[in-house]
Amino acid sequence: MQRSKITIIFTVLVDILGFGIVIPILPFYVTSFGASPLTVTMLFSAFAFFAFLSSPFLGALSDKMGRRPVLLASITSTAIGWFVFASASSIPLLFLGRIIDGAAAGNFTVAQSAIVDISKDEKDRSANLGIIGATFGIGFMVGPFLGGFLSTVSHSFPFWVAGGLATLNTVMAYFFLPETHTHRDPRAPLTINPLAPLARAASNRELRPFFTAWILFGVSFMASQSVFALFAEAAFGFTSFQTGLLFSGIGVFTALNQAVLLKPVWLRYFREADLELLMTLVLAVAFALIAVRILPLFYVAVVLMATGQSILRVVVTSRVAGIAPAHMKGEVLGIMTSLMAASMVAAPLAAGLLFEMEISLPFLVGTILMFYSVHLEYRLRTRERPAAIVRGGKIEGGEGGGKG
Repeated sequence: MQRSKITIIFTVLVDILGFGIVIPILPFYVTSFGASPLTVTMLFSAFAFFAFLSSPFLGALSDKMGRRPVLLASITSTAIGWFVFASASSIPLLFLGRIIDGAAAGNFTVAQSAIVDISKDEKDRSANLGIIGATFGIGFMVGPFLGGFLSTVSHSFPFWVAGGLATLNTVMAYFFLPETHTHRDPRAPLTINPLAPLARAASNRELRPFFTAWILFGVSFMASQSVFALFAEAAFGFTSFQTGLLFSGIGVFTALNQAVLLKPVWLRYFREADLELLMTLVLAVAFALIAVRILPLFYVAVVLMATGQSILRVVVTSRVAGIAPAHMKGEVLGIMTSLMAASMVAAPLAAGLLFEMEISLPFLVGTILMFYSVHLEYRLRTRERPAAIVRGGKIEGGEGGGKG
């Protein structure tokens, strides 16, 4: 494995580890300021909202200036955000810390762009993105355990550690991370309007179906995750410990699929386009099985959900990165991050309302959205197939799998 790939992966690991450390502690820390539960959720939403605004811009900036300077600036801002949060003496300063971090939430997007830059072909690109995704999952598995241990010192201590890790990450990236983007155009226009890349995405007929599928997946998955623990308790009487084990199991399956099985199994026997359709269908079935509230089927659904979401994330991202022009890959991947951040803001609110009406409703709606996504993907494949006919009457992967 080349040095640049190792450095990018380690950069993602340290960044996500720092974020994972503070997840279980943040509500306790914030409520120590006398904040209400609504304020706690607003802090999460503030980060997601500013990540929604900043990710496409930072991705586009990395297309123009290069991955290295944008990633260094982004990680540095993350460190500053955590230090502001850790040293806060009031609730407005807590929001300032989360806003700084959200406005610099290009770390993951730019790292994805860098790993795409060094990929040799479609399968290598998918495998590399799978490793990045698995690294993300590992950070989320290890981080909360470490955060719980660090909180025995004080509720603010994990945030100081997260800031320290981000600082260390900046120093290591400065010395070891090379520039990977060799097709940048310094003369390319760059607008400071954060919604401009989203407007361009909406008008891009080739990429628009993938963005639509990504939004449907993001809303369905984020909605299901936000009420998953409440559903498990209401439907089956699960305790917080049992639910925690389920989430750990989902993390294990996610890492297994993305880091171990992706290249030798999934990408060996399926093309990216076929995997996207298959895993969307798997998620639709998973949400439907959860909704019926039968315990054995619930366990089957958890395995299907972990498998479907882990593979779908990689193949959709890889297909989009493969189709996007070389000078726009950072912006396009930033748009993907932005759309997922928007889902993180909107989907939990909708899921909460649906859950109060009937506890299975969030999963039934997720089922409908995923089946609709299957329908859209099938229509896209049917429409593209005639365009794939080449001389001799042969078809060469008209579903989009060979565009990367």
